[in-house]
Order: sequence, then structure tokens, then C-alpha cells
Amino acid sequence: MKTFSIALFASFLLAASTSYSQISLPKILGGNKSGSGITEGEAGQGIKEALSQGVTNAVLNLNKEDGFFGNELYKMLLPPDALKAEKTLRNLGMGAQVDKAILAINRGAEDAVGFAKPIFVDAIKAMTLKDAVNIIKGDKDEATKYFKEKTKQQLIAAFTPSVKSSLDKTEATKYYSDIINTYNKLPTTFKKADPNLTSYVVGKAVDALFDQVAKEEANIRANPLARTSDILKKIFGGK
Repeated sequence: MKTFSIALFASFLLAASTSYSQISLPKILGGNKSGSGITEGEAGQGIKEALSQGVTNAVLNLNKEDGFFGNELYKMLLPPDALKAEKTLRNLGMGAQVDKAILAINRGAEDAVGFAKPIFVDAIKAMTLKDAVNIIKGDKDEATKYFKEKTKQQLIAAFTPSVKSSLDKTEATKYYSDIINTYNKLPTTFKKADPNLTSYVVGKAVDALFDQVAKEEANIRANPLARTSDILKKIFGGK
């Protein structure tokens, strides 16, 4: 299984270097016969297909109804500084309004996360020979760390307007502002809660995406591909 893992990323190493045309995988992998006859072009095509497939899966797992709300690991509750507000408002019989805000927040994240895919795809295209070598030699989550380094700030920048738009579209901004403003006006409220949701949701959405990328990387390393095309079957084997 480790050989397949190395083969996966070594394939991309071949694709990243244009100066070794028609080199087959066995020479790079020290005699591994499973890749016999595979050219650089085929290896490049296969690895791009593999990584694109993994990125697509990571995004689609979240970019759907209940991708956040229906997943206990990713479900967003109210921001930490609003937890006291939530408890107070529920005690005042406003639980339905709080629940509506939480649902809308998660729907906003589910809608916005679709903007991540092209950013990840650009990072795959930009991967260099040195990057590929580091991934092969590095930790089991080295590809995930690479994506974090190359895409996190871009994701935050891209997500901020899209999350704000999605929160407005799902009325999460309105529901949340309503309950926070109601709480802030109570005579017993001494520390006001922040009604701004966007940065909180962006942070949670980005964290969830990288967690999904890490799971896809683990799957690739353990089970190199769900061999769904002829080129992937040729590179990694399959019947």
C-alpha cells in the first residue's frame, strides 16, 4: 500500500517536470513493475485526475444540504461570544428564533463552500517538482499541509464576500442580528455580543474544508484510486 502512495505522488512529480519526456514510472520507483510502460504524459494526466477527484469530493461533501447542519463534526452553532445570549434568549422563550438563526448560518456555509474548488485546482496546477518531492518524503498529511500553505489566505479572501452573500441569502444575517440586538438591549446585558457573523463562519468553513481534504488524502494514500477511468486503471491497476 505504501508503494501505491509513493506511486501516486511520484506520478505527479513526473508531470511537474517537462524535461524527462517519455520516462516510465519503473525507473523513478526503483524497479516497481506495476507502472511499466506509463509515460510522463499519462502519469501527469492520471495524477491531475486523482487530485481533482479528491478536491471535488472534499468540496461536494460540504457544498450540499446538511453538509454542515447535518454533520455533528462541522455543524456551526452560535459564535462563542453569543453563547450567553443564546441561553438568555432560550430562557425568555425565543428558542425558535435561535434555532432559525443556527439553521440559516449552516445553510449559508453550505452554499458558500462551493467557491473553494477552483482555488484548490489552481494549487494543484502550481505544484512544483520540489513540492512533489517534499510530499513524497514528508508526513502522511503532507499534501494537506501543502494545500493549507498555498490556499488558506486565498480561501479566506474568496469566502468572505461569498459567505456574506450566502448568509444574506439564507437570512442568517437578519436572524442572528435580530437575536443579538434583542439580547444587547436587555437591561441585564453588560457585555454586548458582536452581531457580525461573517468572519466566524469563514473560519469554520475553511477549517471544515481542510479537514475534508485531509480525509481525502488519507483515502488516496490507503486506497490510491477508485479506478473510474482507463488512464487511472492503467497507472494504478484495476480490472
